[in-house]
Amino acid sequence: MSLRLMRSCWSVALLGAVVLAGCTAAPRVVGSDAGRTTFPAGGQVDYQLGEAYPVPNGTAIVVRDSTAEPEPGVYSICYVNGFQSQPGETSTWLADHSELVLGGAEIPVIDANWPDEIIFDTSTEAKRVAIAAIIQQTIERCATGGFDAVEIDNLDSFSRSGGELSAEDNIALVTLFAEAAHHLGLAIGQKNTAELSVRLRDEVGFDFAVAEECDRFDECGLYTDAYGGNVIDIEYSGDLRDTFAQACARADTPPSMVLRDRNLVAEAAAGYVFEVCAPASG
Repeated sequence: MSLRLMRSCWSVALLGAVVLAGCTAAPRVVGSDAGRTTFPAGGQVDYQLGEAYPVPNGTAIVVRDSTAEPEPGVYSICYVNGFQSQPGETSTWLADHSELVLGGAEIPVIDANWPDEIIFDTSTEAKRVAIAAIIQQTIERCATGGFDAVEIDNLDSFSRSGGELSAEDNIALVTLFAEAAHHLGLAIGQKNTAELSVRLRDEVGFDFAVAEECDRFDECGLYTDAYGGNVIDIEYSGDLRDTFAQACARADTPPSMVLRDRNLVAEAAAGYVFEVCAPASG
């Protein structure tokens, strides 16, 4: 079956329509590595959401925005904001999909830490299916662009919803994302929400995890207990628990940890920070 037909079949199924004749390809087994590049556990990582730039020497894994290109020869993860709007797309969501925004167009609920991002309303199955159909277009772009995997951000948006959304709502939506990613041959990574790691691995089928500041908040073990070496962690300069060297030395530190500047600027920009843990001796 061609990739185009496979996508059409999945889109129809996702929207709950009658399956078209000829759409007989079995969905990929969630959590399976069949047909996907193996995650390079323990590989050196770089996190390039601010702007893509040539990866530092030794890099095995890089995360870039869905609007960027993957890095040839490096395991490339595509960043997708699955539960909140991207800053440049907020006005479009309010204009065209306000029924899928928490609070609607009149009083949209905003992420206090990212005031240019509004929170999607995941409270009903119908809304989740509609949101998934829109976000799937970005996941498809990641697949056709040559990425190996997707990272779905803001799974924890329910914690910023004023009690309007639940973890169950967001888990139900991210399960649709996982099914879409796996069907397209992409691995998918859990982003944050450390306390749910084992459940998300088992029920959603996440293949790896992307943590931010798990050392800073003393929660790295929650990820490594669930995913072993398939964990990326990004710590940020200026907000460390102690020193980066001490973070690298802790027993539960993920093997793929990087220190970056908070704004994730490109290598040539002022304020750029990039440091990785030294290889273990012996």
